[in-house]
Amino acid sequence: MRARIRAVLAGAVDYESGLDALTVTPSAEVDPELVATVHESCARLWRGGWQPAELHRVVVRRGSPQQADLVTDAVAAHLRQFSRNTVDERWLAQADTLGARVWWTSDATYLDELATRGRLDRVAVLDLMLSLLAILAALPPIEVLVPPPGTAAAPADRSGAVGPSRIDKRLLDRVRALLAKAESTSFPAEAEAYTAKAQELVTRHSLDVALLVARGGDPAKVVPFARRIGLDQAYDGEKASLLDAVARANRCHTVWSPELAFSTVFGFDADIDAVDLLYTSMLVQAHRAMARTEPPGGKAGRARLKAFRQSFLVAFTVRIGERLASAARAAVEDATGSGNGNGMTDPADLLPVLASRDEQVRETMQRMFPRTVRVRGARVDSREGWESGREAADRASLPIHDSARRG
Repeated sequence: MRARIRAVLAGAVDYESGLDALTVTPSAEVDPELVATVHESCARLWRGGWQPAELHRVVVRRGSPQQADLVTDAVAAHLRQFSRNTVDERWLAQADTLGARVWWTSDATYLDELATRGRLDRVAVLDLMLSLLAILAALPPIEVLVPPPGTAAAPADRSGAVGPSRIDKRLLDRVRALLAKAESTSFPAEAEAYTAKAQELVTRHSLDVALLVARGGDPAKVVPFARRIGLDQAYDGEKASLLDAVARANRCHTVWSPELAFSTVFGFDADIDAVDLLYTSMLVQAHRAMARTEPPGGKAGRARLKAFRQSFLVAFTVRIGERLASAARAAVEDATGSGNGNGMTDPADLLPVLASRDEQVRETMQRMFPRTVRVRGARVDSREGWESGREAADRASLPIHDSARRG
């Protein structure tokens, strides 16, 4: 049975013919092998660097939500083999977010229970499993950023540095709460106040961590890291550009992998935490502003609406990138007093540290991705979308402290 399944996946047997052959074979012969093959294929990808949320997202993109649900089940089945103290907390958190749990009675009856649960006939169930295997077989191994289940859980501070290398959980909760209020309020002044405080917290923490390591820690033990951030399929190129603009303003760099539905963000942990939070907030604000200004859709206006949205996001990203870059420079000047002695930190202490950390981030990115290519920017086919996007970016609440904007 394994040989038959492999033959279909390898193209040695026509897919429809292979599916027909599995359909007429007794389920007692087919089902255990098909389920085991899916679980083994997922386990290979977990060991090859894939994380639950990443695999779920790419299967949605290349297949269907139903097939992604099968991945969620494979996550639950995989976790049965390991004690929780040997599974990294980030892996567990993604499994919990997906809702991974063993709901079926046994692997031997999984396909029958799946058919009943989804109101599917047997051919449809076998087709889901077999086509999922084809998707999984085509995925390459990627960089291991989170230890796979069965290995010792990573410490909370992966760098081994003296002092915190990530934003404190309590601080993260405060920042998330502030950004949530900024996104929900309809009053720009309120949003500005909430986001200003949020950026004050993350910026000061980032600078404090950099100086702490430079002064009292062992810089050799504090290394840049990488985190993959998923990008939704619609207008993913424009979203990747927005993420890159936010990352660059926060001393991080990105590499977009469009075929795998994510961008890899390189930087130090505290800075990547800030990028993740700020990108999410900027994306929410962009979508809400776009929904308020976009032209009507419908069959006749579908092309116009698509051009408007793409142009809107391009313009929003360009303008937000300008504002973020300017605000980031102002934040550093505020911290150092622009060299006039009024800041809390001597520029001679801070600026060389930031330059050294940027070089480390670049080296890490080039080591992991020695060959990258620049992509051509998206076309702007809608003037109204471009103008609306820039106006929305000008109105967007940047989480920048007022004193930083004043310089």
